[in-house]
Amino acid sequence: MNHKFEFVNNRINKLKKDNLYRELQHTIIKKQYIHTKNKKLLNLSSNDYLGLDIGNLNFKQFQSSSRSVTGNDRKFLELEKKLSKHKSQEKTLIYPTGYMANLGALTAIIERHDTVFSDELNHASIIEACKLSSAKIKIYKHNDMADLESKIKKTKGRKFIISEGIFSMDGDSAKIKEITEISSKFDIITILDDAHGDFVFGKDGKGTANHSGASKKIDLYISSLSKGLGSFGGYVSSKKSIIELCINRSKSFIYTSALPSPIIEFTLKRFNSNREPRRKKLWNNINLFHKGLKQIGYETRSSSQIVPIIIGDEKTTLEFGKYLVKNGIFAQPIRYPTVKKKSARIRFSVTAWHTTKQLNETLSVLEKCRYKFKID
Repeated sequence: MNHKFEFVNNRINKLKKDNLYRELQHTIIKKQYIHTKNKKLLNLSSNDYLGLDIGNLNFKQFQSSSRSVTGNDRKFLELEKKLSKHKSQEKTLIYPTGYMANLGALTAIIERHDTVFSDELNHASIIEACKLSSAKIKIYKHNDMADLESKIKKTKGRKFIISEGIFSMDGDSAKIKEITEISSKFDIITILDDAHGDFVFGKDGKGTANHSGASKKIDLYISSLSKGLGSFGGYVSSKKSIIELCINRSKSFIYTSALPSPIIEFTLKRFNSNREPRRKKLWNNINLFHKGLKQIGYETRSSSQIVPIIIGDEKTTLEFGKYLVKNGIFAQPIRYPTVKKKSARIRFSVTAWHTTKQLNETLSVLEKCRYKFKID
């Protein structure tokens, strides 16, 4: 018997024992519904927040090359120009994914002798990018400005602050105005990952910094095309010199194929569409869902379309998720390592696709869940 890979089986068995094992599900997404295992469920796990319905992709030949070789389709430049205006920045660079945008941009501008101040609840892509930069990393307590400023005062050299705009697992907002006041006080470069706030918050969906009145004080924006716009890819907006540096130093940009042109064309159509009615519908749904949860006894610190119900125990969270499926609702259980152990949760994503009736029916099921699973 070959024991070479016994350690792999041991690790998998440990995951199963700890209720942390994951399996990929075969799914088909159709607007606000998800079809899985011959069931049609209301999808409350989508990041397609605005649900912009502008038709299908018109596929043609892909570039099959990096943008620095032969893949720099003119549509990239058109979209990047629009995104720069959207974020009130000089220049923008599109990456194949939001994860790659974080890895590429942060490692391009942050170096070994620098110090990065990172919120403790920042996304995994930010954490990995900071590690890859080889800079000194100082984690400050979540949204704790006193802790952030205290750590800054003890640090010399070039400094960066990075935070998400809307935190992806808790749905709460960063204290962007306070962060930019601190960065101005100590002459620090401020980076905002606005993946979940972009196209949802602010005037015309310009994002969380715009919503906070601090958009001009952000030095570098990193965001996503796959959330609010419901397309694919990531992007970075900043000063022209920063983007030039990213083009020349971002490994995740230089050494990978460009996004296919049909994806860019699809994104342009969604960007150019009339997004405001959908954004208004989304916010009506967000407010309805928040108000409904409070009325039935759930506590949440969310201020956005991402609404977690924190359960704690991993096994109970899985059972909660299964009960939702039995009642026609698809919302993903989130467990370690995405969140800390014993802070497992069901993460709901409210979108403009949902009707008032569907959200009210969901709230009715959640009220039953609260008593069934004894959620305080």
